[in-house]
Amino acid sequence: MATDVGRLTRTQGLTRRYGTRTVLDSLDLEIAPGEFVALLGQSGSGKSTLLRALAGLDGDAIGGAAGDGLVAVPAQVSVVFQDARLLPWQRVLDNVVLGLDGAAERGRQSLAEVGLAGRERAWPNELSGGEQQRVALARSLVREPQLLLADEPFGALDALTRLKMHALLRRLFEEHRPAVLLVTHDVDEAIALADRVLVLDQGRIAAEQRLDAGRSTAEIRAELLRALGVTGDGP
Repeated sequence: MATDVGRLTRTQGLTRRYGTRTVLDSLDLEIAPGEFVALLGQSGSGKSTLLRALAGLDGDAIGGAAGDGLVAVPAQVSVVFQDARLLPWQRVLDNVVLGLDGAAERGRQSLAEVGLAGRERAWPNELSGGEQQRVALARSLVREPQLLLADEPFGALDALTRLKMHALLRRLFEEHRPAVLLVTHDVDEAIALADRVLVLDQGRIAAEQRLDAGRSTAEIRAELLRALGVTGDGP
């Protein structure tokens, strides 16, 4: 997949407000090309607001937040939401290549990559929740993103399906190597998938952990939970 290997995803002094409430507070963030970053935080910490800012979906024209600061992203950005957001009146392949002219063969290849070869003519309501999220991933991949933004894409799935989707997403990441920002509430999901895990608190980065061979998963997990305000005695 073609990528602009020199282009960082970056925010500098990023501030977003809803009325009098500051959701992102002069946030500085960098994501390197080909890096997988997971973003944790309690509800209301600004995770989804940051993702929308990077996706260019938080403008005043759509009732979004006011604010300022620098946002720099690659030319090709795709978003995967918790809800697959498939058009029920379009078949699976048509959903994957929506808005792309002459991309049917690429769409079939993307569906094959996510394990849905042969389901091109199915309707969305004929698919399970996990299969619908696979279609959403295929729809993102067919656009050859340099940055993939994922807003709790597995939050509505059962535990076994989540594990299967984790393995699929990690495999697709290794094959395509976009930069990824995964928003999640799940510490174990973040550790399983990411190269680097950030904790967002009150609109700022409160903690950062890199996944490397020199530290145990248990140690990293405990430090992330502490940063989230969770101890052995509960929050």
